[in-house]
This record gives sequence, C-alpha cells and structure tokens, in this order.
Amino acid sequence: MTDAPGSDDAARDKVVIERTYRAPVEDLWALWTTKAGFESWWGPAGFRVEVHALEARVGGALRYDMIADAPEAIAAMQGMGQPLSHHTHGRFAECTPCERLTLVHVIDFVPGVEPYESTIEVAFAAQGDHARMVVTLHPHRGPQWTRMSVEGFRSQLTKLDARFAA
Repeated sequence: MTDAPGSDDAARDKVVIERTYRAPVEDLWALWTTKAGFESWWGPAGFRVEVHALEARVGGALRYDMIADAPEAIAAMQGMGQPLSHHTHGRFAECTPCERLTLVHVIDFVPGVEPYESTIEVAFAAQGDHARMVVTLHPHRGPQWTRMSVEGFRSQLTKLDARFAA
C-alpha cells in the first residue's frame, strides 16, 4: 500500500495511490467498469452510490448519485449544511480493458465555484496472482476540495482493502 503525494501542497500536485490486491486484474477492472462493481465500493465510508449510467468506453457516460447513508455521514453533511446526496456526472476519457482508464468528473456542486473537470487516472497490472492498481488523482480548484477528494478516495479504498485482504 502506498500513498504518495507529489509534495506537501495537495492543492497543486497530483496524488498517486497504489494498491496491490490478491485478485485478478479482471476483477479490479470490473469494479470500475460495471454498474454492480462500481456501486459495490465507490464512495467514502458512510456513503454509497446509485449508478444511472456507466458506459465503459472512450466518451462513455458515468452518472451516479452519491448518498450519505451512515448516521455519522448524514450528521457530517447536515453539519456542513450540505445535501445528503448529490448527482455526479462525467465520462470515460480513456478505456483500455484491464490496463488503463481515465475518468473525468464534472465538479458542478461546489457552492460559489464555477463548474470544472476533475480527472482520475487508473493503471492496472497483473503481478502473478495479484493485481496492482495505481490511481492518480488530479488536483481540484482549491486546497480544501482537493484534500476532501483525496481523503474521500482513500476512505473508499478501505472497502477494496477489506474485500481483497490477503
């Protein structure tokens, strides 16, 4: 397990997170590219998603609702004055089966911030009976949102860590 930001300033730098799991690459790929797979792990602890469209091909749509569903997540969202769910949409910008994918999300739910795109790149590689996954998170427009995004992604990876624990 490796989490390696490019520097201490997560607002400007890409963040690279690596994991190696006892699973075939095809299983990890399916978690990113199928409705059932994506819904089974996407979202930080205390959140879930409902996928409305997932077209794993270049230019294919990705649309889902992120929903706070655990009491502590609900309380946190309410405490920040945020809705308990929000619609998220984007597209697959790259999709090479079991090797690479790039997701581009449209961030249009941040109060007072013009919509912008956020990119997640993922590389997969077989290593014997394990699969290596390298995720590169691109920075958001502001340090607070970048930190929240990175923390949320690390949190959601705990779902995969538990699933594929050796």
